[in-house]
Amino acid sequence: MPDEVKQALVEAWHEHLVLLFREQDLSDEQILAFGNLFGGARGSTSRQFYLKAGYKPGGHRISKVPGITYISNLDDDGNPTKVNAGLGSLEVDWHTDNSYSETPPAGTALYSRVVQQDGGGDTSFNNQYVAYDTLPKDLKEACWGKYQKHDISRNSAGVVRPTLKTPESPEDVEGPVHPLLRVHPGTGKTVMYLGRRRTGFSNHLVDMPYEESEALLTELWAHATKDEFMWTHKWKVGELVLWDNRSAMHYRTEVDPTRPRVMHRTMIEGQPLVAPWDASAAA
Repeated sequence: MPDEVKQALVEAWHEHLVLLFREQDLSDEQILAFGNLFGGARGSTSRQFYLKAGYKPGGHRISKVPGITYISNLDDDGNPTKVNAGLGSLEVDWHTDNSYSETPPAGTALYSRVVQQDGGGDTSFNNQYVAYDTLPKDLKEACWGKYQKHDISRNSAGVVRPTLKTPESPEDVEGPVHPLLRVHPGTGKTVMYLGRRRTGFSNHLVDMPYEESEALLTELWAHATKDEFMWTHKWKVGELVLWDNRSAMHYRTEVDPTRPRVMHRTMIEGQPLVAPWDASAAA
């Protein structure tokens, strides 16, 4: 790909947050090559849990290609099901991919191999630049200087990861600590970085009473997930969608558990998070 085309795509990604490429016929190697255009393809942090639990690469759960993750509703025998060790056919709450990583991915590229147009699984994206810019002044001030612990125990459908267990207290929550606000390295703009939120003990603000943390996060989530910040995509076979994991969250509706759905995903290498209150020092 010519350098000027690559640069135009990166600029479009930063401006629009989500890029859609229709009518593609891509191998896993081509999906990885696509990811490399935007900063380097990488696999998902969740792969380690499946390997640790004894899943072997090459089945319906783990790809032989380390940089590719299967997002499907197939069971270990290849049949559609409602619940499996991944997302299954479940509704997937608003979240940011792999926010539970020390260095979360900059983006996600998802390619549809098997989808049913009338079988659910629509994916929505929201704009966290606009969400931050429209925050009431008191909430903006409340975000300043705050850091959040990101829960690694459950996936985006609320399923406990293989070999892990549900936290029973705030102290049980395992995962990295990231600033609640971050500066996007490509645009220099400040954006909210909420990650994900599960029922029970999960993501919470550090150095803050848990009840106060819950109250503030509830307000922020209610604002960040407003319909007015959202765009929804209804999938067809052979579509590749790239979204910016630093400035958008996403959500998926429930999938028909009687019909197969298979997506192949790679992620884009990320950068350490920089908080706006640390941006001058980082510069």
